[in-house]
Amino acid sequence: MTLLLKSLFFPDRRTLIFAIKGVISMALALYVAMFLNLERPYWALVSAVFLQIRPESGLVIEKGLCQIGGTLVGALAGIAILNWFTPYPELALGLLACWIGLNSGLSAMVRQQNFVYAFAMAGMTACLIVLIVMASPSTADSAKIFDVAQSRISEIVVGAICAVLVSSLLWPTKVKHSLQLHAKNTINHTLNYLALELDLQGEHASRHEHIDTIMESVSALSDDSSAVIYEGPEGRGQSHAANFLCNKTLSLLAAIQIFGRLQRNHSHLVSEPLAKSLANMRSSFTLMAQSSDYQECYKMARTLRYQLQQNLMQYRDRAPLETRLLKVAMELSADLIMVLKSYNVLTSHSAVQLNAPPMEFHRDPLIGVTTGLRSMAVFVIGASLWIGTGSSAVLMMILLPVVFSIMMARQPLPMLTTILRRILVGITIAAPLTVFYALPLLAKSSGDFEILVLVLAGPFFIGLLALANRPTLPYGLGICVPFAVLVQPSNTISFAIENTVSNALAIFVGVTVLYWLFKLITEPSQRLMQYRLLQSIQKDLVHIAQHDDPEPWFNARMGDRLLRIASYEKGSGKRSRVFTDLVFTALNLGHVSIRMRRMLQGIADRHSELGLENILNHWQHNLGQAFIACAHGQVAEEFNISSEALLQALAQCPLPHEQFTMIAGMFERITLTFERTAHSIAEQKNTSEK
Repeated sequence: MTLLLKSLFFPDRRTLIFAIKGVISMALALYVAMFLNLERPYWALVSAVFLQIRPESGLVIEKGLCQIGGTLVGALAGIAILNWFTPYPELALGLLACWIGLNSGLSAMVRQQNFVYAFAMAGMTACLIVLIVMASPSTADSAKIFDVAQSRISEIVVGAICAVLVSSLLWPTKVKHSLQLHAKNTINHTLNYLALELDLQGEHASRHEHIDTIMESVSALSDDSSAVIYEGPEGRGQSHAANFLCNKTLSLLAAIQIFGRLQRNHSHLVSEPLAKSLANMRSSFTLMAQSSDYQECYKMARTLRYQLQQNLMQYRDRAPLETRLLKVAMELSADLIMVLKSYNVLTSHSAVQLNAPPMEFHRDPLIGVTTGLRSMAVFVIGASLWIGTGSSAVLMMILLPVVFSIMMARQPLPMLTTILRRILVGITIAAPLTVFYALPLLAKSSGDFEILVLVLAGPFFIGLLALANRPTLPYGLGICVPFAVLVQPSNTISFAIENTVSNALAIFVGVTVLYWLFKLITEPSQRLMQYRLLQSIQKDLVHIAQHDDPEPWFNARMGDRLLRIASYEKGSGKRSRVFTDLVFTALNLGHVSIRMRRMLQGIADRHSELGLENILNHWQHNLGQAFIACAHGQVAEEFNISSEALLQALAQCPLPHEQFTMIAGMFERITLTFERTAHSIAEQKNTSEK
């Protein structure tokens, strides 16, 4: 509540501009809707409110397109249900519940919040059309159905267009500036982490704090990258650069793990020349993190790569493991140079074309089913009360909670309950504002549009001040949306206080029901979700060679999984974070297998009589099996056997000695990693069982 009071009474310049733009866009949406004599202009207001949540022009345009697309799809679904099942209301409501559940479940399968909103609009629009027509069945015919659908589409589209225009023309803010900030934070946090990982005095908890921060920055950068394409001709290149930066950041995290774990767990394997190289890398990373000049950082990264290359060429007679590690260090420096280049593309008019797939959202059908069932339960409870009471106010108990159930399903339960409680506080503020302020003043006014806007502007301005800041956003949402729905401004506005109070109670009860449904219908257990994530990682490790460009593909799929595992372990309160370490191991294993296959490219085809391709595939399969065995605290001996078989087959090939020693070094390091990680997980299991 302190944050809310601070937002209302001590707003900063950005918050004031946000609120003013919001009031203007909502006033414009209301004016156009009333000018067009639409049936329920307040839905244009609601449409404009939802588009204000992220004010950057690209995000508003993207969300507006998603809103319009979702509305059209929902309208078609609503028309189809009414066209075939108007004589059978129970079947119609059942199909509508299934439609809402389907959209809710599908929303759990997409990453960007704007696309989630498209599914929410598809569910809500169908709900609006079907329920409004069924509320007066005596007048339900084809013309009525079409008129209702046309009105709902028009209202939503008007609100979206007005919000986009105001966002683009008045004090526009660009999503590219957010991308630049996220990219800068990602690089700075990554450089600090690279230095920390090589610090022998670094603490385990501190390393994981850095990892959590990096993954949150990478996630934010990836989420916003799709919207920048709407901000001009350079947008597509900036979007690709942002995805490239995210992808290469994961490559850096995968590579640096090797050196950090080697120093901490197998220090006897670190020779003096290698130790000097690692110390040089650490000092370079520290200096780059302290610098704010791109050119200076770029020069330092190139100098580091040159020094590592000279170091590799200086000593020929090295152990296989040391040779491989120096090669990895050179690849790490090359990836760092590309990360800095991608940042340059984001912050300048560079014509360099970078491309990498965006981070893929981990799609688990179990989460989709849970989310869909929850939204269906919200609708079924509201629809049952509506059928039982026949009260039109109960419709409000259905609509907004259904939208909230879809839009908020991805939030962790502790955060979600806080959000819903704050929305309820906002509703308790909006209801008295409507009953004791807005309706009495409007009832005594001349009915002119100017008076209507002046009366509504104050409460909307208050709500938008809260909506401008993430901690107080739920308060603003709870004020603005219910206030618009309760006042219901239109050319024929009603001043029936009893209906307003009934609608307010219905909205409050609906959100309260949703609050308890989120507590009752929760996601599957974290332990189950962790193992399902690990199984999907195992499948990718096995099939990684089947892709033309495996490294970007693997990084894109691993990003969200790493973030989820880290969130699960962080939420559990465990200090060891062994599964986060295990996923980092998987990220590194994928890169190792890619490098090895790249090294052996062509040899398998030229020496098919040795069956090298089959041995490689068998090794890749056992790599995945060893990873999942490690997740259970076990060591799979089959992997060591397949590694020996592969080395024996390679010994019969005309493979340069340097490459052979590198591959032997890879296998040695992987074996050490599996043994150490399996031991850590087994220890944690034994401790938790005691």
